[in-house]
Amino acid sequence: MTLAFKPLRVALFEPRIPPNTGNIARTCAAFGLPLALIEPLGFSIDDRHLKRAGLDYWPHVDLSVHRDFDHFAKDLPVPARLIGCSRRGGEPLQTIRFQEGDVLLFGREDNGLPDAIRNRCDQILTIPMPCSAAEDGQGGVRSLNLSVACAIVSHHAGLQLQLW
Repeated sequence: MTLAFKPLRVALFEPRIPPNTGNIARTCAAFGLPLALIEPLGFSIDDRHLKRAGLDYWPHVDLSVHRDFDHFAKDLPVPARLIGCSRRGGEPLQTIRFQEGDVLLFGREDNGLPDAIRNRCDQILTIPMPCSAAEDGQGGVRSLNLSVACAIVSHHAGLQLQLW
């Protein structure tokens, strides 16, 4: 199943926490962005916490589920750039020049995007956090909540692409 071309998409690599995924689905519904879930998931699609976080917006979400990353990558339309979103080692969000067809890929809540997946991305971006923790995790905030990070990056990319 090749996905239809859309100017911007969101993809979650092996999400673990139902409320985060539900909140991201709600953001995708609000912005009209397709959402891809890459298995294995840390929950069932029927999970009540997932449904509750997405409220009654699930019918408005263009949702696809892929059994693994390889199937997801194979199903992407052409052209599509894979933009990995990570708390470490990326270009600052404000310096990224988004293009139509970009896919915003977010990693697991517990350990982000593994190196093997990062290496398959066309670009890695990071949301600058002036009060972030040091490399040892001390002295500040280690990371943003996944659903918050997704909303920030999605909104920024959509504005730049003049989608709204």
